[in-house]
Amino acid sequence: MKNRNIDFSMVLGLAVHDMKNSLGMLLNSLDELRTEHEAKLNESSKFNTLQYEAERIHNDLVQLLGIYRLGENNLSAHIEEHPISEFLSEHLARHTPLLDGLGIECSIESDAINGFFDADLLTGVLNNTINNAIRYTKSQIKLTATERGGYLVIGVEDDGEGYPESMHHTGTLSFKSLDFNTGSTSLGLFFVSAIANLHSEGDRRGYIKLHNGGDLGGGVFEIWLP
Repeated sequence: MKNRNIDFSMVLGLAVHDMKNSLGMLLNSLDELRTEHEAKLNESSKFNTLQYEAERIHNDLVQLLGIYRLGENNLSAHIEEHPISEFLSEHLARHTPLLDGLGIECSIESDAINGFFDADLLTGVLNNTINNAIRYTKSQIKLTATERGGYLVIGVEDDGEGYPESMHHTGTLSFKSLDFNTGSTSLGLFFVSAIANLHSEGDRRGYIKLHNGGDLGGGVFEIWLP
């Protein structure tokens, strides 16, 4: 007999939370292994692939948990002021061992400004976009930050082939726009778009922009925060 009292969405949410924490511990262990055996493991394509894929799955679980909380109306932005150059530098440092192992050069180009945003939520956004850039770049990734028209604009650029025309976008993605019949659902873009939309000031809300070009000539992801 079926138990009609089980809230399966809550069960899945708890399971995703536990898996995310376990993968976080695994990633910490991989970082420690790389530190202890840096000379050998930096040149190991198998180890680099293992760390990259573990990071990618961890990011996917963070997204799923965030989307679950959105569906439960239990996700909000706690806005605080942050020096943006310092925030990007600290964030990049977390990815540097893997980037070095993969032979990917990463730089930061940031104005000396402060931004108002939820640091935890924006960390999820940057993890998603940097991971995506690692997948498609040839050899370079650049993080950028500037102020345009009263918005803080944080970008992630790469020197890959760029976004296909069908993915060029400015604004907020709706859940109905996702296509679950193809191999790529754009779930990550929906997640980062929703995070941007949680940041607001007056009648202005955050949004994302995808295009090609930039200084590296490849794909350019931008999140615009009021």
